[in-house]
Amino acid sequence: MPLGTPQNLVPYITQTAIGQREQLSIFGDDYPTIDGTAVRDYIHVMDLANAHVVALERLITHKMVANFETFNIGTGTGSSVLEVVRAFEKATGLELNYKIIQRRDGDVTAAYADTSRANNILGWKSKFTLQEALESAWKWQQNVVAAKES
Repeated sequence: MPLGTPQNLVPYITQTAIGQREQLSIFGDDYPTIDGTAVRDYIHVMDLANAHVVALERLITHKMVANFETFNIGTGTGSSVLEVVRAFEKATGLELNYKIIQRRDGDVTAAYADTSRANNILGWKSKFTLQEALESAWKWQQNVVAAKES
């Protein structure tokens, strides 16, 4: 669980939906994207964990071809901030309170992983959809609140 204010979209979404945050701020709607909001690669935490396991197996079984190897891990697909908001609303049946505000300095239009090395060398590929990742994040957030109330 993030300490303080989250710096990532998904925990901010779940905290807004649960009532911990009053409103989600979306930074800019004038990017040259499908809906004007920035695009990022959102991966399910289990996909990320599985990628680490596959990489460790490669290390343990001495299949590495160099002292170190690097792999981009992600879905390989970008989703806009508004696409993520809409996917969350669809996954949960909730309506998020959000507003569009000015862009943050330094934010790029789009950033997502080129997963070809991970796919081809590790044999790894993300399995969970964005909607599944958001459903999982929502369940986790609900469990955090329930645990605090116990």
